[in-house]
Amino acid sequence: MPQSEPGPARLTVFLGGPFKGLLDPVTGRVPEADRAGYTTLIDAFEERGWRVFSAHRTEAWGDALVSDQECTRRDWEWMLGCSVFVALPGQPASPGTHVELGWASALGRPTVVLVEPGTECAALVGGLPGIAPVRLLEHTGDTKAVCDAVEDAAWTGVPA
Repeated sequence: MPQSEPGPARLTVFLGGPFKGLLDPVTGRVPEADRAGYTTLIDAFEERGWRVFSAHRTEAWGDALVSDQECTRRDWEWMLGCSVFVALPGQPASPGTHVELGWASALGRPTVVLVEPGTECAALVGGLPGIAPVRLLEHTGDTKAVCDAVEDAAWTGVPA
């Protein structure tokens, strides 16, 4: 019996973005204001039935941090297992997210980079669409636009 095509409900999204740089030095947690953007995206992805890999949530917004070795191993495994990588490069830029962008590009993983209005990506991130299945998307908070871009990336392999 032939295997059916995976549907949108079977997508696995790896959401990467600034994390440790956001930790409040007093509480050791990501402030509520910074969590909101991630939570909104995670909720939108899960409402579509997608599985979401998120270090922010897995590490309880700072309450359950893991070692550098564990973080690197886990994120690498997530990259290998995801359908689409969604990256928030951050302002200032998140070094970890940029490493993950390199992994995704080298693996040919469909990627959607969410760029905040009025900001510029690093040159090597801005140039990724020329060598890898990467779409740069201005992120205005419109979760439907993000979800549509993720779905398009998963189905075509090369974001529009």
